[in-house]
Amino acid sequence: MSEDGLEARDIENIILGGKVARKFTRDPRGTRYEIVGKTTDDSSGDVVCRFLPSGILLIITAYLEED
Repeated sequence: MSEDGLEARDIENIILGGKVARKFTRDPRGTRYEIVGKTTDDSSGDVVCRFLPSGILLIITAYLEED
């Protein structure tokens, strides 16, 4: 996230305005989701996340898509 210069508002934009591109269901820690969407400056970005048993969304990683 920091290497690509992404900020919290970029992650929020990707999650709220993006779509689930892939679901990883074979992880023993729980299903992970890859969400693709746009950052605040309209760049394409990805967020990988999962829901914890408590219902909290855990952001695992976030990055800009390569051109």
